[in-house]
Amino acid sequence: MDRKAVCLVCAVLFGWSAIGAGRSAAAGGDAAASPLEALARPDADRTAAAAPDPQGLERRLAATGLALGRPILIRIFKSEAQLEVWMDAGTQFKLFATYPVCNWSGALGPKLTEGDRQSPEGLYSIGPRQLRRIGRWPRSLDIGYPNTFDRAFGRTGSYVLVHGGCTSTGCFAMTDPAMAEIFTLSKAALAQGQKRIEVHVFPFRMTPEILAAHAGSEWSAFWSNLKEAYDLFERTRVPPAVRICHKRYVVGEIAAGDDGNCVANVSGGRFAGMRWRSAHRPLRFRRFQRGRNVRQAYAAARVARRAAIARQRQASNAGARPRAQR
Repeated sequence: MDRKAVCLVCAVLFGWSAIGAGRSAAAGGDAAASPLEALARPDADRTAAAAPDPQGLERRLAATGLALGRPILIRIFKSEAQLEVWMDAGTQFKLFATYPVCNWSGALGPKLTEGDRQSPEGLYSIGPRQLRRIGRWPRSLDIGYPNTFDRAFGRTGSYVLVHGGCTSTGCFAMTDPAMAEIFTLSKAALAQGQKRIEVHVFPFRMTPEILAAHAGSEWSAFWSNLKEAYDLFERTRVPPAVRICHKRYVVGEIAAGDDGNCVANVSGGRFAGMRWRSAHRPLRFRRFQRGRNVRQAYAAARVARRAAIARQRQASNAGARPRAQR
C-alpha cells in the first residue's frame, strides 16, 4: 500500500474514532441522513459515517425541507472533533449535517498568541471576504480570529481557517471532500443575502456534567461564559445576538438591547481581508508603475527627438545666413 493510500485510511479511521468519542456527549437536533450514510447523519445517535456525497447535496437538502442558499450557523466541538452545520428552516434553525474534524491542534482552551499552534475557542463570524479561494487551501473559511473579545485580552493571531486536508497548526482540518461541501453551503448562504455566518467554537459540548468535570481548569470561568451562548441556542434554535460587555460575551435580548455600554463582537477576518489586499498592493503598484514608466520614457524620448530636430534646424539656419549675405 503506497503512502497516499495509508494517509487516506488514517484520515477515515481518525474521523470514525472522533465521532465515536463524541456520542456520549451528543445534544438534541435533527440532521439530514445521506442516502450513502455520509457525514450528515441522524442527530439521535450521531453515528460514524463515510465521506460526504457532494453530488447528493441538493437531494439531501430537499429531503429535509431545506435548500441551498438558506442562512447557516456553524458549531465546532474540539473534544468531540465535530463540526455541525445548522440551516434556517423558517422559525428555527435545523441541524443539517455533522462532520468529523479530521484534525485540530493544541489543547482545550482559547488561542492566545500568533504562532502558538493552538486552535481557538469563542464566538466568531464569517463574511464574504473571509471565503478563501487561493493559497494552500483554496476552499477554506477564515473564522475571524481574533474577535473583539480576543483583542480585549491582547490575544494575537491571524488566518485561523476551517480548511481541507488533515493537518493543522491552529486551524480546523476537515478533509477535502467534507470541506468542499461546507464551502458550498457557506458560499451559497452569503450569496443569497446572509450578511455573516456565525461560527461558535466550543471546547466540548457544554452540558453541566462535562463542564463540572473541567471545573478545575484555568479556563472554567471562560467556558461558563461560552455556555451561555450554547444554552441559548439549544433552547431557541436561533443564532443569538452577541456583544462584548466588560470583557464578557453577552448574548440574547440583553445584547440586542444594549444601551451603548457594550461593543459589537467584530471578527478579525474583516481586517485580515484588508491585510491580504494590502500585502498584494505592492505587486499591483509595481505593475502600474512599470506601465507608467514606459509611458513616461516614451514621452521623454519624443521630447528629446523634437529638441534634436529643433537644434538641427537652428544650426542649419545659422549656417545659411552668411552665405545669403555674401
